[in-house]
Amino acid sequence: MVDGVVYYRVFDPTMSITKVEDANLATQMLAQTTLRNMLGTKSLADILRDREEMAEQMEEVLYSASKNWGIKLERVELKDVKLPQTLQRAMAAEAEATREARAKVIAAEGEMKASCALKEAADVMSESPAALQLRYLQTLAEIATERNSTVVFPIPMDLITSFMRK
Repeated sequence: MVDGVVYYRVFDPTMSITKVEDANLATQMLAQTTLRNMLGTKSLADILRDREEMAEQMEEVLYSASKNWGIKLERVELKDVKLPQTLQRAMAAEAEATREARAKVIAAEGEMKASCALKEAADVMSESPAALQLRYLQTLAEIATERNSTVVFPIPMDLITSFMRK
């Protein structure tokens, strides 16, 4: 539902009486019809965004039609656009879905960057066994600072199997 206001004045009373039966009613009906036609060509987003532009277009159309009736259009304003509750809920749900989709894309891009960084780190560590050992010791130091009572100390299976053969 759209609320609009049309301000006009009669500049030629003779024409307003002879050219049309009821100038007030004719102007009102013309404004309603023009508004309905303009709303039918626009999307809801366009209506909400371009109210002033639509008002200017309506003013041009109304002026060209009503000047022959002795009526001068002063101003056209689209005051308010009221949406039904069901449409408001649908629009809110659509906006929320769009935000969630954007958030998932951003999270996926973050995961992609993290996996590339991990791959690069693994490549660097694979070139130097000492780097892997240092990282391992750094992780143990971090665990020790947390004051955990249990520390799992993994030992490579190669080392254990060599003791088992003897």
